[in-house]
Amino acid sequence: MLMAHPAVLRDLLDEYEALLVLNAAEGDEATRQRLDDVTYTLCVSTGTRDIDAAVIAARHRLPGARTFDDSVLTA
Repeated sequence: MLMAHPAVLRDLLDEYEALLVLNAAEGDEATRQRLDDVTYTLCVSTGTRDIDAAVIAARHRLPGARTFDDSVLTA
């Protein structure tokens, strides 16, 4: 599977979060359509089928996302 560049994912996440706020505040047709477009693009870019999974997958692919993950270290 092709992987989206982290900079693209960061931009998509930022836009998605901003559109969520705008959609809640204004709710006009253009904002809803753009939110649908960004949601679809995030899902395609991360290989997921729903936005919650897409947001989690995108965040895990950002630089520094797992810097505190010590699960591979033995006790």
